[in-house]
Amino acid sequence: MYYYLIALLVFAIDQASKWMIVKYMEIGQGISVIGNFFTLTSIRNKGAAFSMLEGKRWLLITISIVAFVVISYMLNKFKSSSSKMMPIALSLILGGAVGNFLDRAVFGEVVDFLQFHFEAINYTFAIFNLADVAISCGAILIILDSLITWRKEKKEAAQSN
Repeated sequence: MYYYLIALLVFAIDQASKWMIVKYMEIGQGISVIGNFFTLTSIRNKGAAFSMLEGKRWLLITISIVAFVVISYMLNKFKSSSSKMMPIALSLILGGAVGNFLDRAVFGEVVDFLQFHFEAINYTFAIFNLADVAISCGAILIILDSLITWRKEKKEAAQSN
């Protein structure tokens, strides 16, 4: 139950942040937070990450539903394991995925607003939202957990030989 509460918290924070952006900012409006480096820029994304599959709303909704089922299955499988990192990672991904799914299903688009510009290399990263942050952090934790598990298994195998 604890891990589903994490997912619910991620979902609630994501939705609250998107609600504030929609309520207080016009589409295309930007507000500087840290100079030109970090701005809040209100946009709408009708695709997936980096606007991939733009206009493929029903495909993205279908993929999201399949992902919910798979992530929920995996979360139930890993919640009693010795590793706490994997279920937390899956909880972050689940909460973020549900947040973006709701936007896509109800409004046909996802509210994005976090923008970073790196002046030294003249690069502006794609605008994203807190659900995307949670999904990315979850993915990083899965990779980290996998590397730790692999290293542990490799060490145990070496010791048993």
